Amino acid sequence: MIKDLLTQNEGKTLEFKENCRSMQNIVRTAVAFANTAGGTLLIGVRDRTKEVIGVKDPLSDEERMSSAFADSIKPTLIPEIQIVSWRDRELIVVNIPHLVGPYYVGSEGPEEGVYIRLGSTNRRAGPELIADIHRLARNTLFDELPCTEVNSEAVDFRAASEFFSQVSRPISDSVRRSLGLVVNHGGQELPTRGAILLFGKDRRSIFPDAVIRCARFSGLTTAHIIDQTEIDEYLPRAVEIAVAFIERHTMHAAEIGAVKRRDIHEYPPAVIREAIINAVVHADYSISGMNIRVAVFDDRIEITNPGMLPFGLTLEAALSGVSKLRNRVIGRVFRELKLIEQWGSGIGRIMAVCRQSGLQPPLFQEVGNSFRVTLFNKHVSAPSEKEQEWQVRLEHYLLEHNEISTAHAAHVWNVSDRAARARLRKLVTQGVLAEIGTGPRDPKKVYVLKKSTR
Repeated sequence: MIKDLLTQNEGKTLEFKENCRSMQNIVRTAVAFANTAGGTLLIGVRDRTKEVIGVKDPLSDEERMSSAFADSIKPTLIPEIQIVSWRDRELIVVNIPHLVGPYYVGSEGPEEGVYIRLGSTNRRAGPELIADIHRLARNTLFDELPCTEVNSEAVDFRAASEFFSQVSRPISDSVRRSLGLVVNHGGQELPTRGAILLFGKDRRSIFPDAVIRCARFSGLTTAHIIDQTEIDEYLPRAVEIAVAFIERHTMHAAEIGAVKRRDIHEYPPAVIREAIINAVVHADYSISGMNIRVAVFDDRIEITNPGMLPFGLTLEAALSGVSKLRNRVIGRVFRELKLIEQWGSGIGRIMAVCRQSGLQPPLFQEVGNSFRVTLFNKHVSAPSEKEQEWQVRLEHYLLEHNEISTAHAAHVWNVSDRAARARLRKLVTQGVLAEIGTGPRDPKKVYVLKKSTR
């Protein structure tokens, strides 16, 4: 367990602490983990170097922590606390589950004391995020709420019918209700927020930030803009316009074969389309002042939507195919329009197509209170046969034995310790391996495959 944690970096679900001196920070971290996606606190490890220093009096610290959690967190939160020995050092492992809250620091109150996890930091949750947690507790999503500011006339159902006619499905009153486009509210049928976002006649008056901002930049930074546009359209049409903007500003070539011509795109069209649809379907439209943004650079495309991953979902789970819809109404409509094939398949399809096209793997990130997909136009060059041979031999060894020291790696490769150390450091830099030890000069330091590599 300890080795597995030490292969990872601090992030959304993991934090290292040297000691328990700052109990208030530990309490805030526990609250943030519980509200966001769960997580683990490993105490007795330096956060920057991951040097394992241990805890001097673990029994006393465990008792203090248990009391702090019981007295300081509302409602009651009972994390699992373990004392674990590792290389003659005592560590404390605190596992906090994700639970439907909101949980808060009692002394700070239910409005100021709610924390969430953004990257490797704890942030105080504002009213919008607290409301999101309350909706989660009721199993109600933002786009399912009635839009009480307008009536059903605010939705362009004629345009909606045109979109649905393309998939040969009439949009009757019962279909509107089953898709969640309208709901009964106080005896009156009102459009939902999702219906306004999708087909609202004057959607900007209610959701002024629900647009897609696209820009083509010269070079690798945002210093010089070549072209830009703001897309304020019904969401199914907005997807098409955003895809067209990217295709207009990326390279195309043609390969003339014996029988017919084949178009070659700088970025696979399926990847661009999937990334745009993901951003539209999973954007958090409750956040004011943020838009979906499409930035095209010489070497990459960045597609960013408001809202981190939904509460309870980690990036690792999302990359493995787990999906939690943030917008059920928008998701249902997109699926009926055949813009979405299968729930949770978007990220996997993006990765698969990039891999099949020989492109550098896409990057998925939570950036503050937003989610970003970065697509690269660089093709991955295969390692040389000699380099591939020694790396494959090492990976096979580690899959069987879990860890390896520098001396043992030198023996496996039949090279000097110095050459083995250089190879191991290279693989650490590439993110293939992780170092496990009590410090940089630890004679017992070993290397393991990173979790993502395994």
